[in-house]
Amino acid sequence: GAAGFTSNDSLFVFYDRYDVWGYHFPTKTLTCLTEGKGREQKIQLRYQSVDKEINYVEWPDGMYLKGFNETTKGHSIHLATPGALQVLLDGPFQIQQIEKAKNNPVFVHRRGNFLSYPEVFRSTGGLGKGSQLTATNPQQQEYNWATVELISWKAYDGTPLEGLLYKPENFDPKKEYPLLVYFYETYSENLHRHYTPQPSWSIINIPYYASNGYVVFVPDIKYTTGNPGGSAYNCILPGVEKLEQEKWIDKKRMAIQGQSWGGYQVAWLVTQTDKFAAAMAGAPVSNMTSAYGGIRWGSGMARAFQYEQSQSRLGTTLWENRETYINNSPLFFADKVTTPLLMMHNDQDEAVPWYQGIEYFVALRRFQKPVWMLVYNGEAHNLKKRHNRKDLTIRMQQFFDHYLKDAPKPVWMEHGIPAVEKGRNYGLELLD
Repeated sequence: GAAGFTSNDSLFVFYDRYDVWGYHFPTKTLTCLTEGKGREQKIQLRYQSVDKEINYVEWPDGMYLKGFNETTKGHSIHLATPGALQVLLDGPFQIQQIEKAKNNPVFVHRRGNFLSYPEVFRSTGGLGKGSQLTATNPQQQEYNWATVELISWKAYDGTPLEGLLYKPENFDPKKEYPLLVYFYETYSENLHRHYTPQPSWSIINIPYYASNGYVVFVPDIKYTTGNPGGSAYNCILPGVEKLEQEKWIDKKRMAIQGQSWGGYQVAWLVTQTDKFAAAMAGAPVSNMTSAYGGIRWGSGMARAFQYEQSQSRLGTTLWENRETYINNSPLFFADKVTTPLLMMHNDQDEAVPWYQGIEYFVALRRFQKPVWMLVYNGEAHNLKKRHNRKDLTIRMQQFFDHYLKDAPKPVWMEHGIPAVEKGRNYGLELLD
């Protein structure tokens, strides 16, 4: 990426993975403006504009940089000048929305971590730690919250991996806890992210489930081209197996959940393993051969680009290597599924065509597998209407509580809801 030009357009400022560089057009010279300090400390440094009225990079007078430490996952603020990189703020938190007063050296920024909502801090004379101005979420102290820690393991192929482990605040290592696995590509950089309890758009709310007695595991996935499903298996399963060695994990009560790209991998994983007592897949691609020939309804783009070049990571056309498409499609292995599966796929999904969920659901029903499919009419890829978000939150918890906590089945799981009762009978009552 790039920060832009300095005020006289003579220097173009851009980044490598860690450091900030400048190309000087008059002399045709390239200089590392941060002198390799970012790479040396494994800190990603990026320019931060603190004045909305300045549309150029403030160099050499001094430019503010935000840092992300790949080891600690914490944020930092630096002031870079020729020959110096000064640390102004550093710690186990995330930093957001840095701004400066128009006429005075007064700064505000937001800072928080998993335990603390990102509050507003004010500093004078320069950007720094400052004093806290807000106390947004005092009611959190009244509830059983959660803790988070960074864990590491190796994939089956030996790749080093990291992930996040969330435990209830009142965690007791002498007890056994159900395990809920959630993932989406890489999440370990969110070690210090704060999550506000709220109804679900499509995924689990981590502090909500941890507060209610679940251990939540969020593993990173490293992908290889042509094997997206296998990559998830290669990375997630050994992480789960590591946690299974802990006495406080109930090995018989583990579940997995994902949405969209994560939903696809959940749908694929349950065709390859019976390790999980339950699974929830939101808006999954189930048949990469039919999905390849469709379009993204939101943008109108042909979906082929996604499979050949983008997130799906197949790296080939359907005609060059159709076996790659089939081998990574859950639909073709539906007969292998033994895990109870809850799906959500909405009829106005603009990203993943609704028929992808229908294909998988119909196939699983054909084999008389335990599967449920939620469809919120008029909703897109992720739920937007609050009443629907509340509904999904309740059903998802009822589903996981039944399989992981022996809670009674609700009516909708046991009997379904007839079409003539839709909108009048929600079936949320628990059976005796």
